[in-house]
Amino acid sequence: MYDTVDTMSDCLQIAAGCLATLRIKPDAMAAALSADMLATDLAEYLVRKGVPFRETHHIAGAAVRTAEETGVPLSQLTLAQLQALHPKFSEDVSQVWSFERSAESRDTEGGTSRRSVAQQVAKLRAYLDRPL
Repeated sequence: MYDTVDTMSDCLQIAAGCLATLRIKPDAMAAALSADMLATDLAEYLVRKGVPFRETHHIAGAAVRTAEETGVPLSQLTLAQLQALHPKFSEDVSQVWSFERSAESRDTEGGTSRRSVAQQVAKLRAYLDRPL
């Protein structure tokens, strides 16, 4: 038990140090984004078209492999290339390639949408502001 307390204390000190010196660089963050980060969104696109996720997971993986083999970003695969993997792909698949849309689509408790993050921040502030 004492070892756990010591470990947690160390972790909190490290986290505090990281946050105290954190510098956010939006341009560097944006530059680090890559289309393959949206592979799950590609799978979810097919789910919305009625394809079971157990299949879409493998199809998205095949799309990533096709992109790697052809030397193009996942978002640059042609509709024909995607349709070769599954016929449910259509012109609207181009909407998948938006990082903002991806984040906003996760609008659940603990999700990445702006509304969800604002709610999480409000909960944390309320927790920190309550009397001991």
